[in-house]
Amino acid sequence: MRKFLFFVVASLALVGQANAQRCLPRMRGIQLTTGMVDGLYNYANQKETGYYFSTTLSTYTIGGNKWLFGGEYLQKYNPYKDTRIPTTQFTTEGGYYIHVLSDANKIFFLYLGGSALAGYETVNWGEKVLLDGSRLTNEDAFIYGGAISLELESYLSDRILLLLHTRERCLWGGSTGHFHTQVGAGIKFIL
Repeated sequence: MRKFLFFVVASLALVGQANAQRCLPRMRGIQLTTGMVDGLYNYANQKETGYYFSTTLSTYTIGGNKWLFGGEYLQKYNPYKDTRIPTTQFTTEGGYYIHVLSDANKIFFLYLGGSALAGYETVNWGEKVLLDGSRLTNEDAFIYGGAISLELESYLSDRILLLLHTRERCLWGGSTGHFHTQVGAGIKFIL
């Protein structure tokens, strides 16, 4: 009996730690992301920069690819004299991300994805008259379009991931420009 127990303990000690399986089909995660819009914030361009927040549900498929569904709040500032005028977008997203690259230990994953976006854009929260009496001609509108994204996922633990991503959004229907570049970071919790 002692020899058997010694054999079991020695076998377990030699095996080492088992890694959890990752990116399996039907695995789901909730990701929270934030970042900057149309440039990195610094003192020189503080009147032009913007920010965004998003919440997304992702579901993995065969081969480590994933579907994403979520919502996003984006606010960009436009300089005007000594002040700035906010442009705000509320969008929903549905997209598919293709697994491009990962390391042998399945810690880092690189994805390339495309998304369809639809939502609403408001300029200066609907206020047409500015403080100096000028009148805005931009209208609030429904917006639609898509986005191309590059995303890096890094496992911090078996259920918590760090996200780094960049994306280019192209939206029509609004009056404040079609293209917006986003750079951000986030965290994902595997359910």
